[in-house]
Amino acid sequence: MPLRLDIKRKLTARSDRVKSVDLHPTEPWMVASLYSGTVVVWNHESQTLVKTFEVCDLPIRVARFVARKHWVVAGADDMQIRVFNYNTLERAHMFEAHSDYIRCIAVHPTQPYILTSSDDMLIKLWDWDRKWMCSQVFEGHTHYVMQVVINPKDNNQFASASLDRSIKVWQLGAKTANFTLEGHEKGVNCIDYYSGGDKPYLISGADDHLVKIWDYQNKTCVQTLEGHAQNVTCVSFHPELPIILTGSEDGTVRVWHSSTYRLENTLNYGMERVWCVCGQRGSNNVALGYDEGSIIIKLGREEPALSMDSSGKIMWARHSEVQQANLKAMADAEMKDGERLTLIIKDMGSCEIYPQTIQHNPNGRFVVVCGDGEYIIYTAMALRNKCFGSAQEFVWAHESSDYAIREGNNLVKTFKNFKEKKAFKPDFGAEGIYGGFLLGVRSPSGLAFYDWDNSELVRRIEIQPKHIFWSDSGELVCIATEESFFVLRYQAERVAAAQGTRDSVTEDGVEDAFEVLGEIQEAVKTGVWVGDCFIYTNSVNRLNYYVGGEIVTIAHLDRTLYLLGYIPKDNRLYLGDKELNIVSYSLLVSVLEYQTAVMRRDFAMADQVLPTVPKEQRIRVAHFLEKQGFRQQALAVSTDPEHQFELALHLGELKIAHQLAIEAESEQKWKQLAELATAKCHFSLAQECLHQAQDFGGLLLLATASGNADMVGKLAQGAEESGKTNVAFLTYFLQGKLEKCLDLLIKTNRLPEAAFLARTYLPSQVSRVVKLWKDSLSKVNQKAADALADPNQYSNLFPGLQQALLGEQYLKETHCGTRPAATYPLITPNEDRTVLEESADYVPKQASMEPEMECLGDAPMVAAVLEAPAPPAEVEEAFLNHGAPPDPIPPAVEGTSTTASMTSTTLTTEEEHVEVVQTETPPEPELVVTQVSVPQLEETLDTEEKYILDDPVPLATHKEPTMSRSTLVENNFSLEESVQEVSPTNSDPKGTPAFAAQVLEPPATAREEIQVTDAHVSFTEVKTLEDTVSEVPASDAVAAVVAAAAEEVLLVTPKSAPPLVEVEELISFGHTNTSEVNNSTDPVEAFPEWTPASQSDPGPVLREHAAREQTEPEAPMAPTAERVEEDPEVVEESAVDLEIEMNEEGLEDLDLDNFDLDDLDDTDVNLEDDFLSE
Repeated sequence: MPLRLDIKRKLTARSDRVKSVDLHPTEPWMVASLYSGTVVVWNHESQTLVKTFEVCDLPIRVARFVARKHWVVAGADDMQIRVFNYNTLERAHMFEAHSDYIRCIAVHPTQPYILTSSDDMLIKLWDWDRKWMCSQVFEGHTHYVMQVVINPKDNNQFASASLDRSIKVWQLGAKTANFTLEGHEKGVNCIDYYSGGDKPYLISGADDHLVKIWDYQNKTCVQTLEGHAQNVTCVSFHPELPIILTGSEDGTVRVWHSSTYRLENTLNYGMERVWCVCGQRGSNNVALGYDEGSIIIKLGREEPALSMDSSGKIMWARHSEVQQANLKAMADAEMKDGERLTLIIKDMGSCEIYPQTIQHNPNGRFVVVCGDGEYIIYTAMALRNKCFGSAQEFVWAHESSDYAIREGNNLVKTFKNFKEKKAFKPDFGAEGIYGGFLLGVRSPSGLAFYDWDNSELVRRIEIQPKHIFWSDSGELVCIATEESFFVLRYQAERVAAAQGTRDSVTEDGVEDAFEVLGEIQEAVKTGVWVGDCFIYTNSVNRLNYYVGGEIVTIAHLDRTLYLLGYIPKDNRLYLGDKELNIVSYSLLVSVLEYQTAVMRRDFAMADQVLPTVPKEQRIRVAHFLEKQGFRQQALAVSTDPEHQFELALHLGELKIAHQLAIEAESEQKWKQLAELATAKCHFSLAQECLHQAQDFGGLLLLATASGNADMVGKLAQGAEESGKTNVAFLTYFLQGKLEKCLDLLIKTNRLPEAAFLARTYLPSQVSRVVKLWKDSLSKVNQKAADALADPNQYSNLFPGLQQALLGEQYLKETHCGTRPAATYPLITPNEDRTVLEESADYVPKQASMEPEMECLGDAPMVAAVLEAPAPPAEVEEAFLNHGAPPDPIPPAVEGTSTTASMTSTTLTTEEEHVEVVQTETPPEPELVVTQVSVPQLEETLDTEEKYILDDPVPLATHKEPTMSRSTLVENNFSLEESVQEVSPTNSDPKGTPAFAAQVLEPPATAREEIQVTDAHVSFTEVKTLEDTVSEVPASDAVAAVVAAAAEEVLLVTPKSAPPLVEVEELISFGHTNTSEVNNSTDPVEAFPEWTPASQSDPGPVLREHAAREQTEPEAPMAPTAERVEEDPEVVEESAVDLEIEMNEEGLEDLDLDNFDLDDLDDTDVNLEDDFLSE
């Protein structure tokens, strides 16, 4: 039978003609020298080109690795030797070695020497430690010296091949060759030494197409290999396998058996002529160089031929020699994990075949050696031949005397006691067989298990296995594939029952024969069962074991190791490498026994074994128990506090977890325990854990969810002290401590947020925060700081601020503190409340309004809301007769936008300044704050018409005029009529501006506000109007009310005033007899279109006025000024002064000199229809 060699191509690298190849001894690299003058290095594992050396423009005929110096040494046709560092790619040295082409370089394995041969017929020895000095020159050949090779058995001897048809053997230090071998008819191109210890052979290839094997001791040719059709260019004895490789210019590589010299295989990869071949010691890889590139192939199997029996005897084959070592001899020696064992090796003799596998039978009495298509069974003690035969595969059964062989791809034979028992042909063929408790046969359709006794099919599985491992009990089996492995349980009782009744037996065998226990995505290289634990090595060089679904890593291996077995007495696991070095790792049998007992649910046995498990191994056992679902037992076994804490959490053991958390002092553990305590409703423990963990967020959740107000208060202080400002802010906010929130934002320099918080909740603090904001922002951007408006300076930019102030005061005085949680369903939620509406009817204490006065401006002022007397009955009836007023319009403020137009009239005297403004307000309760300040406008703009009014014209709430027209009269009064047009702003659905908190007005009221500056008197009179009525005093009674109200500042809240009437335009009375109007005491006469609602009841306002007349003196009326002529110079001076004052107020853009009242757009004003009738 031919030698069974699996040949697999690992690398194909296309390039220019390759003249030489070499393999690195430790790295997965191949160096190739090219005819184009380049040297390249390929990684055959990653299939990538990793290094390139541009040497010269001439052919590079040889390149070799010097691994111990990190060099690549190359020889070229320019006669130069170049040395490169393959890590830095730098050239370390270059020198001229020969006077002709350099053909070969041989590196001495131990000394700092290289040998070079050349077409100058010389061989030279170079010493790199002596600065590349030429130590010796070997002369004797009469033609080109094509190759030199150092003898691996004697490093002082080397051989050379020359085109002079001779082979010479030399000794370092000798001037002449030891001897010459002649036999080729043409020039010899290549030679190589046999590396095995049993034969002193030398091989050569020549241009006569022949390969000759020489015995250099007897100096004779022992064999000639014929078969190549062209010149033989390269030959090699493989350093590991019993094969000879020869390459030729005919494009083929032939594989010959090194013992029988028969041709085993011929390789032709279609890359033209073969120029070089290179094997590597310790590896089955072979590199080949062709005209069109290079190839790396893998021959045979990497796994060494070695085996260990259950007693610790190890047997392996080194080439054809069989050796043995006994671990019992190391009983007293100290063993360390992963260290090579120093074994006493015993030579057992030479084997008749080349061993590819060695395998002990289950009881260790016999050992089988397979190779060359044959098997030989030896006795393990003396290596005596017990039985032999031809077979492609051999496997042992679970019983020591049973075995099976495979002959061909369709015949399997079973033997018992070395006698053939049965031969059968599997239905789907036989590509491989596996031993164990059942006989496994692999076919293209899957895996089939057969009974050893009767060869009946037990079960067919659709899987392509690579290895099959059975446990000693025969109950568990591992089926390993290329990418994963499966663990199955064999149901022997069910199989026996089914085969007896033949009920559940199908063409695929017994369906219930196996139970799948698990699938693991790891590639198993070698494995062994110990009890119910499967120990294996994987593709990434890890030593693991699998038990009960859990994978435990025993060690990370630094190289590929192969499992030999486990010795329970030593508590150690033994492995070997391909260099036949033996190492061991500790694995306690007590741990394995305990895990096996747990897997078999034999808890009594597990309890007996547990005391024998060392404490340092308890953690591993505890993890295993947890994996199996026995957490309570794992908690009792584990000695790791971290693992104990995790188990206590899983089991809900609060006391144990609490004690472990105290010992660990870990913030993470406290948080985990707090979560568990909360889930278990142990809130006191949860609070303690959260406090220990400084988890303020968790404390906030716990405090708010449990309604613990005291805890919330303490949390706020603790969070602020610990710098947890977010939690502190939220906690203060939940408690309603807005001042604390504001101070916290200021403290953390979050001034923009503080300003908006104050504007929303604490309007009285806006000015203070804005000042801090401006100061802080000015350090970065002064322009941006100047753009911030302070309500003290620009009150007109803050609409609704007064309503917000009243709302703030209302909330302060009506806040009832903390409420019980039980009242929650009875309390209106904050999101459903409208504070401005609630505070509309609220009358605050006088002291509570002082903060409001501070934020209204720098000038002296008094904030007040007067109790508006009810209008006369005639006025009320007039409203009733004329129906409901139109929809309310929000008050217009200078500098802001609204859709309403506003009219204002200003009366000035030399001693006092009275400003009466009428505006329209929304139909909600309104807080009207009137300010008495230093005069801002002492002179009004010139206008075309001037009027005389005996009494002030009652209008709506005061707004500073922007455009006006006035006439000076004899009594020094000036009536200023102004129309202000403004644009819409962002407003809420009710029409109120969105920026400020608005106090909602009572239904439809119109206001009359008079400001007296020097006299420091401010009051407001509320009365009902209709948009078709012009705004003039209705009667002397109203004038008396005005005079009386000027004596005192009252704070009242209108409660039931009629709806406000929108005033569209101030009326010009140039064509009206104002004296008649002002002298009329009857409102019906003054306004003929009005009809009083009641003649009997004067109304609440007049009643209150009558009561006041009895106790208070009548307020003097303003004197009537004489008419004066208008002086143009005075008017111009007044305009200049006015412009200066307005510039100080931030009105730089207003051009007073070019201002013209005619530019105003009054298209919307209809004097005739809306106010007066003809």
